[in-house]
Amino acid sequence: MKHFRLFLLLLIALSLTVNAVSAAQSDESLALVMTADGPIMPPMLEYIKRGIETAERRDAEVLIIQLNTPGGSVLTTLEIIREIRASSVPVVVYVSPKNAIAGSAGAIITMVGHASAMAPESTIGASTPISSTGENLDSDARAKEINAIQAAFRPYVEPRGEEALALANAMIEEAKAVTATEALEANLIDAIVDNVDDLLEALDGMTVEMEDGTHTFNTASADIEPLEMTLIEQLLIFLTDPNIVFTLLSLGTVAILIEISSPGGWVAGFIGVTSLLVSLYGIGLLSVNWFGLLFLATAFALFILEINAPTQGALTAAGVVSFIVGALVLFNSPGTPEFQRVSVTLVVATGLSIGLMFFAVLMFAMRALRAPVTSGVESYVGKTGTAKSSISGSAGQVQLGSELWSAEAMEPSNRIRKGDTVEVVEVKGLRLRVKKKE
Repeated sequence: MKHFRLFLLLLIALSLTVNAVSAAQSDESLALVMTADGPIMPPMLEYIKRGIETAERRDAEVLIIQLNTPGGSVLTTLEIIREIRASSVPVVVYVSPKNAIAGSAGAIITMVGHASAMAPESTIGASTPISSTGENLDSDARAKEINAIQAAFRPYVEPRGEEALALANAMIEEAKAVTATEALEANLIDAIVDNVDDLLEALDGMTVEMEDGTHTFNTASADIEPLEMTLIEQLLIFLTDPNIVFTLLSLGTVAILIEISSPGGWVAGFIGVTSLLVSLYGIGLLSVNWFGLLFLATAFALFILEINAPTQGALTAAGVVSFIVGALVLFNSPGTPEFQRVSVTLVVATGLSIGLMFFAVLMFAMRALRAPVTSGVESYVGKTGTAKSSISGSAGQVQLGSELWSAEAMEPSNRIRKGDTVEVVEVKGLRLRVKKKE
């Protein structure tokens, strides 16, 4: 009985210990950390939406978005603002790492976070809106865009003071950009920190305004957990790179041209169609001048004409010029943001490579047309053989390689004797017309 009581006491003590550990663990707050590195496009919106949903589902203390972006779509930015401000979990935007930039749309997202911070030597600003084709807006359209953006961030920047609001407006109206130190001095951000650990320390005890009231951060001992992009999200971000989009567009064009020139296979056609479809997805998200597609279509037509009606490379040269001009007009029109421009070197090198490829194919085709016939009965003309019998008129036989042919003399008066070397002058049905080889 005594041992039973001792066992019971030990069991109760163990149970209390486990409960205490569990309670201590449950008191630890969770800090989810996302890394938004790239242009502000629809794939980035989906990533941030997933992060907010995950943070809410797991009752996180804070969601930190590590931001490094040159900018992006205004419409996507406005959607991200709505998602951030509707979140039941505080969202902190942290411009990092060192030398990172919250440019254009990134600056606006930083301003509307429930709290914001920057890494040393990072920059923020230059948020003047442009059109969806990358060109500068006219005065009326520009005013409307600026008013819409300012209305989106004003409620969240005004509480920071007049200096912060003036700086934010200058970023939109004058494309002003500032360093992390200047942003902190204007009270546009809350802290300058080296890493996420320092950020959590700076946030601890800070109070922010949420939709349902104020929230005081308890982040001193928060567990940090990264929330990485999925493979699909990474792929979609990858496909908004203008150089990748251009490369896929070029590959698709060449593959389809190969399929047209040598029909019957399916690999080139499949690769071509797939590459073009994927490139069109990226083109639809980038700031492009659709007029450039007309030049690319012209280049496509010229290459096809060269295949079907060779012109010694003239059409290929014209196609290369049209291809280069079309790509530059499509991606690099005036006003297009620098991060959405395609490399000029890549465009020129690709255009010249396509031209050289088609010129080489054309030369092989022309050489094949000029080459003597090496198969069929026509190939026997000019070959020599041995008369296996005397040939007079239309009677006689000739040994030509391993074949024995009926033969007739080209000149009936010119008698060919057995054993003479003869040359084939013409193939007439199943009979050779020959003459004596001098």
